[in-house]
Parts: sequence; structure tokens; C-alpha cells
Amino acid sequence: MNIKRLYIFFSLFLLGGVVFAQNNILNAKAPDEMYEKTEGQKLLDNDEPMEYGYVDSRDVLWGRNVWEVVDLDERVNFPLYYPIDTNNIGADRRSLYDVLVTAAKKGKIDLYSDSYFNRKITLDDVSAAMSKVDTTDLGIEQINAGEELDAQYIDRRDISAADIEQYYIRGYWYFDKRQGELKYRMIGIAPVAPDVNFIDQDNPVLVPLFWVWFPKARNVLHEAKVFNPQNSAQPLSYDHLLNSRRFSGMIYQIDNIQGDREVKEYIAENSMMQLLESQRLQDEIRNMESDMWSY
Repeated sequence: MNIKRLYIFFSLFLLGGVVFAQNNILNAKAPDEMYEKTEGQKLLDNDEPMEYGYVDSRDVLWGRNVWEVVDLDERVNFPLYYPIDTNNIGADRRSLYDVLVTAAKKGKIDLYSDSYFNRKITLDDVSAAMSKVDTTDLGIEQINAGEELDAQYIDRRDISAADIEQYYIRGYWYFDKRQGELKYRMIGIAPVAPDVNFIDQDNPVLVPLFWVWFPKARNVLHEAKVFNPQNSAQPLSYDHLLNSRRFSGMIYQIDNIQGDREVKEYIAENSMMQLLESQRLQDEIRNMESDMWSY
């Protein structure tokens, strides 16, 4: 009984430390101290994401590769989109896109050209789709007149967090026969936005900017915090949010005999039927666990 009480006390002590650390705003003596981490916060932040357990190939009784699209217009997916304006908030809160791009610039994560991760790329390789530089009409007149182009007539447009409309996610559903349950492991993620060269057109085509190998990005995503709408004193990490599937996604592709063709390739120009097919594939996967126990 004494051991149980000690365990409860210790758990509450740790929880209190986390809450206290997250609310440095209560101890700030000046505005610039609101977002400074306390010693307790620094100690608690000095950790790593929980490692995935080893899964022997002999324990995987069944598995499917699944590609999903996460629409950022859905309310449940807002934590992946916001904040898009970071001028008035602390440095700890950034959108998922900003976290990925910043990490790529620092060399902390690798970028790939597609969801099969066959070819590594850099941000310079995708700069043509992420930024454009154009000259205004006044600038063209200046050039035609033989004058040096003034910088104010150069129009630069970069893809920002506000332009990201979707995320593509590749994951692997599998049935672990040793534990007797259906599990999910995220493999990759890609921000999707309009091509910057056509972004001002009506209904521009959306393209994945780059793919990130998720397991290697976990440390970066663990350090980046997400606003928790239920309790702002307890922010989540992007690693926790994505691994726990706290988002809404729609299947647009699944591994198949036709070369992993997408749903839209065999159900063309019918959004309703594509949605129903996505739901059918999702139900088929989720029913696999119960089917395993049916005789």
C-alpha cells in the first residue's frame, strides 16, 4: 500500500513539474521572459522520442502499404497547418512545414523526390517549384531603356506555410501475430502546395514539394511542439501527433498488382466514387483485425 501511494505521489510530482514548466508565463517578470524555458523545462525537454519496438518479419502475418492525403481545410488537421504567422508568438510554435524546411536547411533530415525514397534531393533541387523571381512591367521598361534594373521592380514569390494545402502520408498497416493486433507505422510525409509558377491561377494543380523519411525525422518532430486545443499547458510534439494518428486522412493509393496505381487512375472524374472507394479500402484494412479472429 505504501509503495502504491509513493508511486502516485511521484507521478503527480512529475506531472506538476511539466505543467509548471510549460507555464513560465506565470513567473515572467518581463514580456521577454514569457517564452524563456525554466530549468525544469530544459531538463524535461532533454529527451528523445520513444523508440519503435523491433518487429521480426516472421511476426508480420499481413501488411499493406497505404498512401493518404491529409486535407488541411479539415478542423481536425489544423494543428498541422497553424501557425502561419509567427511574428507575435513564441519560437517554440511553428507549423509542420516550417519545421521540415528549417530542419532540411540545417541538414537534420533528408529529402527525397518521391514516396519510394529512391533518390535524395536538396531544397535547391525543388527551388523551381517553391520560389519564383519575376520582373514587373515597370522593370521591363527600365531594362528596355538600357537602365540598370531597380530592386523594387523585382517580384519574388516563395511558398510559405500559408500555401500548404495538404500533406501526403505513406504508412504501413500490419497485423502483428505475436501481439495479436493491427498496427500502423508511418513511413514518409510530404507537404503539398500549388506550383509557385501557377499559384495565382484559378484551381492550380497541387504537387508534393518533397518527401521526408519519417523515422529519421522523429528527433526533429519530437522537439517541435504543437498547440493542444484541450490544454495549452500540455503541448504535444509532432512526433506524438503523427504516430498516434491524430489527423484525418483519405486513402488515395494502396499497393496493388497494377503497380500501386492510384484510386483516380481507375475511377476517373468522379469524386464521389473516389471517396467511396477510399472508404472501402479503409474499412477493408480496419476489418482485417476482426477477420483474423473470425472462424
